[in-house]
Amino acid sequence: MKLSEAFVLLCAGTAGGLLSTVVSIASLVSYPVLLALGVPPLSANMTNTVSLVLTGAGSVASSRPELAGERDSVLRLAVVTALGGIAGAAVLLLAPASTFTAVAPVLIGGASVVLFVQPRITALAPRPDRRPDRRPDRRPDQRPDQAEAKDTTRRLVHLAGLFAVAVYVGYFGAAAGVLLLVVLSSMIAEPLVKVNAIKNAVSGAANGMASICFAIFGSVRWLFVGPLAAGFLIGGWLGPKIARRVPSSALRTVVSLCGIGLAVKLGISAYH
Repeated sequence: MKLSEAFVLLCAGTAGGLLSTVVSIASLVSYPVLLALGVPPLSANMTNTVSLVLTGAGSVASSRPELAGERDSVLRLAVVTALGGIAGAAVLLLAPASTFTAVAPVLIGGASVVLFVQPRITALAPRPDRRPDRRPDRRPDQRPDQAEAKDTTRRLVHLAGLFAVAVYVGYFGAAAGVLLLVVLSSMIAEPLVKVNAIKNAVSGAANGMASICFAIFGSVRWLFVGPLAAGFLIGGWLGPKIARRVPSSALRTVVSLCGIGLAVKLGISAYH
């Protein structure tokens, strides 16, 4: 690997790590850079996922104020996302490489649209009126068993949604942070900056387990992992600090439009 390529990967990782924590996107930067350096799509995706592990580590280290007192809750949610990450990685490893090449433009295009409408999606997500570990409030005319059953159903739906998004994280993951933010916002009655910090932590669990699968069974370009992961670590550490101060609407629009352009370009290559 050339020194210039290492520098490009370091810059791409830093930008991706920043975007991952600020506007919940990373792969729309790092994945096309890997493609531009000649890495095949499937291998580029696996290399990107392995490198992304350090984004979670950096963002968790930088989000300690927001994560204070959330250890047990984060660990419970991380178990679900870790299992989902394993499932997504298994789907990617077992499916033919041509399948991923064909579906990647659709995933990138969809991720770009989701990123663009993120504020509307987040606003539509139902906000809980309590913490998930508290017993449900019940109406005077509602039996305790009915209130408990309703609360159990709601929790199962939330966990199923969290697992489904984690599967996507393990498979590809572009804009998965947006989807995780929507699911977690409906589960956790906390300010958005705290929910975002929890999102970064549980997303890291899904990426971590998927990365282990790819390291053992996949085709990872390890020479590219070092500089890309170092960039992700830097960006993941800086991201929460920037997220506290910088409005992200303009950045979200630019990244979304670039992602749609990339999806069109990859679609032309894949389908012709």
